[in-house]
Amino acid sequence: MAPQRNAGAGAEAELPEYAGHYRLESCLGSGGMGVVHIARSTSGMKLAVKVVHAEFAKDPEFRGRFRQEVAAARRVSGAFTASVVDADPEAGRPWMATLFIPGPTLSDQVKRNGPMDAAQLRRLMAGLAEALRDIHRVGVVHRDLKPSNVLLAEDGPKVIDFGISRPKDSELRTETGKLIGTPPFMAPEQFRRPREVGPAADVFALGSVMVHAATGRGPFDSDSPYVVAYQVVHDEPDLTDVPGNLAPLILRCLAKEPEDRPTPDELMRELRSVAASYDTQAFIPAQRTDDAGDAGDASDAGDTGDAARPEPEGDRAPVPQRKRSPRRNVLLSAAALVLAAGSVLASVLLFGGDPTPQQEAPPGTTATAFRAWETRAVSGSKGTPRCSYGAEQLLCARSGLVFALDSSDGTLLWRHSAATTRWSVPPVLSGGLVQPLADNGRHLEALDPVTGRPRWERSVPAYQGITQAGGMLLLTGADGTVTGVDSASGATGWDRKIPGHSAPSFSAFPGDPLAYVASDIGNGSGTRVTAVDPATGDVRWDARLEGALKPVGTANGSVFFLSVDEVYGDTEAVVRYTPESGATSELALPVSRQGAHATVRGDLVYLLAGGGSLEAFDFGTRQRLWHLETSLSRGSAPVTDGSHVFISAPDGRLLAVDARTGALVGQTPARLGANADRVAATLPEPTVADHHVYATAPDGTVFAVTARDPASW
Repeated sequence: MAPQRNAGAGAEAELPEYAGHYRLESCLGSGGMGVVHIARSTSGMKLAVKVVHAEFAKDPEFRGRFRQEVAAARRVSGAFTASVVDADPEAGRPWMATLFIPGPTLSDQVKRNGPMDAAQLRRLMAGLAEALRDIHRVGVVHRDLKPSNVLLAEDGPKVIDFGISRPKDSELRTETGKLIGTPPFMAPEQFRRPREVGPAADVFALGSVMVHAATGRGPFDSDSPYVVAYQVVHDEPDLTDVPGNLAPLILRCLAKEPEDRPTPDELMRELRSVAASYDTQAFIPAQRTDDAGDAGDASDAGDTGDAARPEPEGDRAPVPQRKRSPRRNVLLSAAALVLAAGSVLASVLLFGGDPTPQQEAPPGTTATAFRAWETRAVSGSKGTPRCSYGAEQLLCARSGLVFALDSSDGTLLWRHSAATTRWSVPPVLSGGLVQPLADNGRHLEALDPVTGRPRWERSVPAYQGITQAGGMLLLTGADGTVTGVDSASGATGWDRKIPGHSAPSFSAFPGDPLAYVASDIGNGSGTRVTAVDPATGDVRWDARLEGALKPVGTANGSVFFLSVDEVYGDTEAVVRYTPESGATSELALPVSRQGAHATVRGDLVYLLAGGGSLEAFDFGTRQRLWHLETSLSRGSAPVTDGSHVFISAPDGRLLAVDARTGALVGQTPARLGANADRVAATLPEPTVADHHVYATAPDGTVFAVTARDPASW
């Protein structure tokens, strides 16, 4: 067979004859990352095979992104996606083969046949909601849902193309690089905070896709991607000609703020009220053209142009415009939100249960007998508890509550109602008192560790960040002023700005008396790092280091950082800086990692990235010790006791990995609970103390297991 030729823009003149064992028969289309072919396996099975463009196959970064796409596609393979059959990300031209799904893309269908009718729209919305539910349950955030990535199969819509890097899909650039996605179908947060995009962005895209299916255009339309970006962030959507019974639900999907949008499960419940049942009519209208079935995994950024539209149906009505959402000034975590958990197991626990002993640790693991326990002693509140260890207690916060558990058996010792529901970090014991570290506010209080009653409370200037370090609470105000409050008394110790940092965000690490703030110098040329004495606010040292750096730990007089790419936020290296000598050393990652978290112990750095890659780096030998692909595509920051590395998963599992060999040695059951459709933005890390590991789960469970024998979990 002669090599296939393709005259499409940006495509290679000569296409390969085979990808692995699969014979490439014809080209379906060309997207930003590669070319999609119809192919046949040796047995004759029809497949769709994506082959990476030759120009990108030479780029290690794009190879890394393709590996992530393959990993994501494998995790979501199911009834609502194109199942992955085979892939080789390491080939000379990396490729991925999926089952061929006959049927046009939604983009082609609307172009050829015009907008869908009301019944078809209800089935499409229900099918996409089901697809997103399954995608989000395994932790993947698509981030590029659009009409050309929806295939209309006979048994319902299929969501395809889980690539996250689209170098040719969009002409929209920022000053530092390209936004990821297709502007008419991107959520406001993808323009405002592109590194902090979660599942709600896919729901916004679903709303935009539905408007396109109903009208042939998007809710925000312009020939200029810059104008579209402005409209998405600031303007109300145009829902003219959208069926009146679906318009309110679509409008909710298009809410400016992620928390105002429904979840996929909520969408399905609402749709059941719109229509008591959905008929089983195929999605493909009878008038479609014969060649409409040859659709595949080819992205196109120009699928929002006006299509010929029939006259509005009787149930289409003008849609009242919603008032613009107020702009909110919220300080968000810098963690990249891209991917979440792997396999999801059902939880069989019930809320409100008493602490339940699980199993006895092997003899000799602790000075006294320890029995693993779990409890949901606090009911009626939502979210995963965030806990720390102090005074032989677990100090926890969850949805407006602060509470303490006996670390030996999980007994509830006390609970205290708090005004805030926003906890990025758990309460901590500082100055002999429990300090609830609310993300922002104007009120502080410290609690008695025995009774949970307030020992002191005071109003403070509005703050947008709080860090505990060295017996002080460091509050960062909107104008960049930092206030140091004594943890024991609540008295203000100092109040000042930190030179060179307009909006300081502090990092503090166990056993280190200093607090650290790192800020971009400008244009990605470097990072200014300042070490501050928490007791006085005095600067102990100040350094300008190369690259965009994020502090992750300290050990032996050195500070460790992750070096990240300025455009995508991917981690490219681990850096150690020793202020006494001014020496800097760097260990480059073999492949850039997305959404990375790290912990430090001595010369060792353990790094977990989105996609499930867990790695150990030794600055003593300047080598990567080991690499493990876990079952997770996102996890908490890792913690270690020197013998094991522990990670919490979004489905409530706790994983243990041998710190010396990188072998997975234990994991607990999943504990998802009733909110299995919700994917947390950040995951609380487990706590290691007294040879025990304490962790939390989405169903509200707090549990403890032995740290010495993870195989017994």
